[in-house]
Amino acid sequence: MNHVTAQFVDGRQRRRLERRFGSHVGEWLAELPGIVEKLAAEWRLTVEGPAPRGRTSVVIHVRGADGAAGVLKLSPDSGLAVSEARLLRMWGDSGRVPRVWGLDADRGAVLMERVDGITVADSGTVPRMETVGALIAQLHATAVPRAELDELRPLTSRVQFVFDLWNRERADGPAAEVVPVSAMHQGFCRARDLANGNVDVVPVHGDLHPGNVIDGGGRGLVALDPRACLGDGAVDAVDWALWRTTGVAEVERRVGVLSEAMGVDADRLFEWVRAFAPCRAVAEANRGHVGTEEFDALMELAEGAAVTR
Repeated sequence: MNHVTAQFVDGRQRRRLERRFGSHVGEWLAELPGIVEKLAAEWRLTVEGPAPRGRTSVVIHVRGADGAAGVLKLSPDSGLAVSEARLLRMWGDSGRVPRVWGLDADRGAVLMERVDGITVADSGTVPRMETVGALIAQLHATAVPRAELDELRPLTSRVQFVFDLWNRERADGPAAEVVPVSAMHQGFCRARDLANGNVDVVPVHGDLHPGNVIDGGGRGLVALDPRACLGDGAVDAVDWALWRTTGVAEVERRVGVLSEAMGVDADRLFEWVRAFAPCRAVAEANRGHVGTEEFDALMELAEGAAVTR
């Protein structure tokens, strides 16, 4: 990695990008400084330095000509940039997402406002489910023209991507010893069947976990980094029902609160939770968290036999 590229991407993030997009991402990274320079000139930006996030993109702190704090996101997959900008603009009037200031589809670049605050994941504190449910409900209630809805990919494609990803993570890590292939297959079948339904179909975030939500102080919770798709809105609550849980009873309590706040069926949300539980179990196992209350609850949900409602 040359010293100019290293201003924006360290070795750890380079490995993340290579794992996601393949080794050829090195060619894109070599061109990145020139792309940033051109965009800064065209959009009249002052580049301040890399932001401490970005798994499928490079994120850079910038300031506009008027002094407004912003972020410039660049992805080697321009489709991700276009999809993200599209959904953020759909939800812009809600105030619950960053405002998009510019999009360069050819370069895979999105310019948006910088939201002050830390992510819920970084805070380490599980928020009230009423607050999370209100965030999701407000996003899903935003009116979107039919023509724009037709631009969104179906939730089924997101489900396929997520399970393909976590099956690879399982096979390549310690999770292979503790999360059965059968649990992953059962989860995929549940999620696929749910995604093929036509209940409460709305634009969904598609990746609404605690690392993609900022506590914006007086602004409230703000959602970042959507993987926009069209489908059952209940899916956006799954990670919140499972994150740092102490057991299945706690998951059920959270599902009840979230479903009421969002106006979705609690049993259907619980089925979404069961479907994705093995993916979360893989993540926890690969972090060395086997044997914790959270891992045990995830496996009980994933295996399903002991779970009743």
